[in-house]
Amino acid sequence: MPLPSLLLTGVRLVPLGTPIAAGPAPTGHATPTDVRIIDGRVTEVAPGLVSRGEPVVDAGGVWAMPGLWDQHVHALQAGADRERLDLSGATSAPAAAALIGAHAAALPDPSSLISASGYRSVAWPRLGSVADLDAVSGAHPVVAISADCHNGWLNSAALRLLGLPPREGPMQESEWFAVMGRLRDLPGVREAGERGLRGLVADLQARGVVGIVDMEHSAAYRDWPARVGALSPFRVRASVYPETLAQVEAAGLPSGAALAGPLVTMGPLKIISDGSLNTRTAWCCEPYPAAHPDSPVTANPLGVQNYSRQELLALAGRARAAGLDVALHAIGDAAVAQALDVMAATGVRGSIEHAQLVRWQDVPRMAAVGVRASVQPAHLLDDRDVTDLCWPTGAPRSFALRAMIDAGVDVRLGSDAPVAPPDPWLAMAAAVHRSADDRDPWHPEQALTVPQALAASTDGWGTIAPGHPGDVVLLQEDPRGAPGEGSAQAAARLRATRPVATVIAGRVVASR
Repeated sequence: MPLPSLLLTGVRLVPLGTPIAAGPAPTGHATPTDVRIIDGRVTEVAPGLVSRGEPVVDAGGVWAMPGLWDQHVHALQAGADRERLDLSGATSAPAAAALIGAHAAALPDPSSLISASGYRSVAWPRLGSVADLDAVSGAHPVVAISADCHNGWLNSAALRLLGLPPREGPMQESEWFAVMGRLRDLPGVREAGERGLRGLVADLQARGVVGIVDMEHSAAYRDWPARVGALSPFRVRASVYPETLAQVEAAGLPSGAALAGPLVTMGPLKIISDGSLNTRTAWCCEPYPAAHPDSPVTANPLGVQNYSRQELLALAGRARAAGLDVALHAIGDAAVAQALDVMAATGVRGSIEHAQLVRWQDVPRMAAVGVRASVQPAHLLDDRDVTDLCWPTGAPRSFALRAMIDAGVDVRLGSDAPVAPPDPWLAMAAAVHRSADDRDPWHPEQALTVPQALAASTDGWGTIAPGHPGDVVLLQEDPRGAPGEGSAQAAARLRATRPVATVIAGRVVASR
């Protein structure tokens, strides 16, 4: 079935190169032109185009750029998070438990499931315990998910509901991920996730996002075909994890293969090689400073390797043989170095996800190996102080976005929702200004220019041209801003940006 066609008239094209080539914002104003989209793809860009039967949208001189992408989303989790109890303000385990207890007391059903998220235990005096939750939750099963999604805190009722043995404290990394994939089977969780996902897609479209790479811990590639009929057009690359890789191999689904029409395709093999900063499990070259006595850092002072080098080599080799890209999660500098070793040795294509802390010598290696850096700049707004606490010598090498681009690395921006809000304009603002409060930018030498941030948000597409996907964002103002604009002013402007309209594959899916 052909995709829609559309003629956009009177648009001003935002000039974008690759993030590497994008420099300061040019002065002056672009001359309005027209953009013809046939069967979901741009076929002509020129003034004075006349409709050949396709619908016409008179843009009236607004600015047009390629559709935005979020390169890292956990879609079902981000959907479910819209209805979870927010624990982000808790400064200790007792404070988080008190929030859960107050919520439980207000629920009409005395035994309904409580889902909560957003706590950051990295600076708590002690980790939470199962007993902390049992003391406040009554008969309610409680599942609390950390802000970074790398650990989960359950009460005894939830452990019994999931058929898990009694325990004293929270779960983390591989143990937790195995449980996290089963949460959808709990009462109401899947429904809440799917309900929230519909709202998530609508919000993304309204922000100019035309597609996501879905890194959901469940089998995203199996879930998305059933969703297509209930959603307006949206592009998705749906990932697979090692646990279900054999099924993708057997089905012969390489990256890019259609899963449900041309818009929903097979994505990468996602491998979580290490942990996270806020759980103190990112695998690093230097040990973490002492935290509290029951911290996992006591047993793992350098963080956690979820897979050995040989296991990673085997998985990457299988992915290459199956035609799959690899999205290799690596947050700590030791994990990034190992990821580059593995991708260079196997020749597999793909990305390093997060690359939050890097050794300087590994930045040019990323470019030489041809690995994309899929990064989430909004994380630095939350992790600024935690980085100074946990990586006291690593802050200059954290979120080294400018160094990557200067070295020729293909940098792509995303959110990691629900870890950070799924807002590309927030991500761009964080990349440009590196501060969300009154403090000066954090290591401003690693900030991007506005054109670089814009170019890193379009899935690699530059200025709209024939051959591009028919994915267009219409903006009232030039998103590059004015010459001489300061980073704080640029960040505020970017955060406030909302498109006039979003076009996906030749169809207007959002407008105001």
